[in-house]
Amino acid sequence: MDDCIIIGAGPAGLTAAIYLARYHLAIRLFDNGSSRAAMIPCTRNHAGYPEGIAGKDLLALMQAQAEKYGARREPVKVISLTRDGDDFVVGTDHGTHRARTVLLATGVVNHRPAHLLPDVHDPALARGLLRYCPVCDGYEVTDRRVAVIGTGDHGMREALFLRGFTRDVTLVSPEAEHDLDPACAQALDDAGVVRVDGPCGGYAIEGEQFAFDTARGRMAFDSVYPALGSRIRSRLAVEAGARASDEGCLEVDDHQRTSVPGLFAAGDVVKGLDQISHAMGEAGVAATAIRNLLAERSPLRR
Repeated sequence: MDDCIIIGAGPAGLTAAIYLARYHLAIRLFDNGSSRAAMIPCTRNHAGYPEGIAGKDLLALMQAQAEKYGARREPVKVISLTRDGDDFVVGTDHGTHRARTVLLATGVVNHRPAHLLPDVHDPALARGLLRYCPVCDGYEVTDRRVAVIGTGDHGMREALFLRGFTRDVTLVSPEAEHDLDPACAQALDDAGVVRVDGPCGGYAIEGEQFAFDTARGRMAFDSVYPALGSRIRSRLAVEAGARASDEGCLEVDDHQRTSVPGLFAAGDVVKGLDQISHAMGEAGVAATAIRNLLAERSPLRR
């Protein structure tokens, strides 16, 4: 019986592993290798790295720190999570494990533009021609030619956010004509954001730009942001009885406790700012709450 099983080894899961291992607790860290942070070519707004750091490098440093205190990452995929009294049963593709508590740090998956294949997507992402987080890297597109692939309220809000970094912003509908109510259209017009209908396709890296076809013909940009939403990976917790928003974000209290006693959540799977720093802060709160919960059940003494 483990004290805690952490599902997900991104910034939230690894932070929690560091804390819990240093609390002298018996933990397991399950990782299926799909942390969104690993896709970050270089984050420059993470405190302590003035020259920036690649997502994979940051994760490697955090993993080494967790291992220093006894935490071990196990490369398995979790397929089920059920309650058994006050405890939990975690089913993986390599067997079943029991734990007194569980921390879900499974994050989200960005929706990519249709027909954008990995052999174009991945190098474009590595070169900063394709980006997913204007909060993270809007500074890097200052005064550049930028497109947002999206429409509706979500597309409008991302385009207006980026307008704070550059005046050259184009909102391109992913499928056909834009789906914008009058208020959205007026806000875009007031900000000088160009609107172009879709469908989008024919994605390619052309020189130092990312190009694709639109209803207005082929267009090229210095950076392109897909604003197509994301899939929140909260299924395991929801199937265990945890409450979630309509979008799938897990509901937690101030101590990162879900509606299921003993089940905690941190990071992008919880509604909030999808940022590394935010995920790490939530993980520290969750880990300490887990430690205190276990101490209430049975005193933790050396």
